[in-house]
Amino acid sequence: MFKAVTVVGLGKIGLPLAAVFASNGLQVYGADINNRVVNSVNRGESHVRNEPGLEELLKKTQKNGKLVATTNTAEAVSKSDVVIVIVPLLIKDNNEINYSFIDSAVVDIGKGIKKGTLVIFETTLPTGDTRNRFGKKLEEISGLSLGTDFFLAYSPERVYSNRIIEDLKNYPKVVGGLNEQSLKIASSFYQEALKCNLIKVSSLETAEFAKVAECVYRDVNIALANELAEFADKKNINMLEVIKASNSQPFSNLHFPGIGVGGHCIPVYPYFFINNGLKNGIITLSREINDNMSDYAIGKIESAIGSLKSKNVLILGLSFRENVKETTKSTTLLLINQLKIKQANIFLNDPLFTHTEIKSYNVSPLSLDDEIISKIDVVILQAFHNQYQSLDFNKFTSCKIVLDGRNSLNKKIINQLGIRYEGIGN
Repeated sequence: MFKAVTVVGLGKIGLPLAAVFASNGLQVYGADINNRVVNSVNRGESHVRNEPGLEELLKKTQKNGKLVATTNTAEAVSKSDVVIVIVPLLIKDNNEINYSFIDSAVVDIGKGIKKGTLVIFETTLPTGDTRNRFGKKLEEISGLSLGTDFFLAYSPERVYSNRIIEDLKNYPKVVGGLNEQSLKIASSFYQEALKCNLIKVSSLETAEFAKVAECVYRDVNIALANELAEFADKKNINMLEVIKASNSQPFSNLHFPGIGVGGHCIPVYPYFFINNGLKNGIITLSREINDNMSDYAIGKIESAIGSLKSKNVLILGLSFRENVKETTKSTTLLLINQLKIKQANIFLNDPLFTHTEIKSYNVSPLSLDDEIISKIDVVILQAFHNQYQSLDFNKFTSCKIVLDGRNSLNKKIINQLGIRYEGIGN
């Protein structure tokens, strides 16, 4: 039914999405402003790492020609009857949105769309943006009438890094349309392109709101777990044991505490509500609690060993979470700031980053094979990469304390080495 689709944005979500569309028989044009990304896709290679099944799909699409990448968004759009927009929104230091990349993409799309084109936004957006910001801009640039000459829908991405292709198969697709015809066409497209279940909602705004609400739910519940963990520490109670016991009751779903919340989703999307009128409530408080967990962790270390001035502190993990090479809102950035204030000597290890990349954060990269390991006073686990599962703490002969920010290390083994172990609520 659908001749061709353009996926605008070939990042860690857009590329798997394009590859799955192509594997299901659609002709796909992938548009991206990055020449390196475009060239790698056209070679059948993935710039997105640790995504099971993606390399295989790209090799297949390279052979059959079903996925072609280009930097010319307008031209790709002109060849397609469906356009998927998965260009990220960036967030500024003051937590305001930077629309520059997606605004630019929308301009290019507007230059290429023709009558009958369906444009679907999958980028997580503040409520109302699909209709009021982007729909109107497309109408203005194209000269076409929104809802009659071309159609508009919103269907948020709901996948998790390291399992995107699996999630595209298993998660129902939430779809909202500008009007009945937009919803009908979008629903037909996803059934053909993803072969997934659908949840059709009554409006663009409902679909937009639903995605942000998902992330707010997680942020709020992680904040609850972190607040309880701090209180459990004061009462000398193991929060992990509490969670296991409490969650045996079917109406309890306590999340796990941790050193902080990072990434481009959970710590960012709550501001799509906060900045648009939902202020001074539990959502704002949850953001404060989760961002303050790095301070709490540093405080636990100081309580145990005293001043950190001139102490050698090693942070394990620059990434915001395990096995993903991404630093957006990483708690490590907050830890670095705190440790600089404390005048500590900061070392950083992350197997997913080069030493040059780590140096750009004004800290010292450190290999776990370096002899300096024996002079480290404090270890802080921030991202529990697979490579850390077999970490040998025997090498840390001067280490006084390990702060396990993810409650993932073996407390017994660390204590047996004469090193103090501290977790979060553990």
